[in-house]
Amino acid sequence: MTTDRGVRLREPLAGELGWVVQRHGALYAAEYGWNSEFEGLVARVVADFTEDHDPHLENLWIAELDGRPVGSVMCVRDDAPATARLRLFLVEPEARGRGVGELLVRTVVDFARGAGYRDLVLWTYDVLAAAGRIYRRAGFTLVQEKPQRAHGADLLLQDWRLALRDE
Repeated sequence: MTTDRGVRLREPLAGELGWVVQRHGALYAAEYGWNSEFEGLVARVVADFTEDHDPHLENLWIAELDGRPVGSVMCVRDDAPATARLRLFLVEPEARGRGVGELLVRTVVDFARGAGYRDLVLWTYDVLAAAGRIYRRAGFTLVQEKPQRAHGADLLLQDWRLALRDE
């Protein structure tokens, strides 16, 4: 899928799962001062996904611009019944403001809805304010916040939720 802004969404190519891990680690260290614990967490999420995922219920997308990866997002099954979780949402600084983030989030929402999930949830931190604005525009509601020491920083963990169907 390619947009009118030249952004293409696709499945990861060989080596790009490592790119997802590396870019999360490097970008969040540079922008927020997070330590390698975060990169380790991302590596575990990617490893779990590659070991045991059902492509009808879970997926990972890479956003490509001018032949280069500039973003990622994942939809995985959550522990709660009929619930999917949005994970590993990242947009490179040079691709921000071009609709890449909105496209990635909308893709997860559409995929989760099409897979029959009832709810879509995600965790993030308050310092990721631009992502929070994208989630809100996509219809997510912030349902809880709590202080947390994570990734070498004092953060405010946020829990967001989107109902995908009425029941």
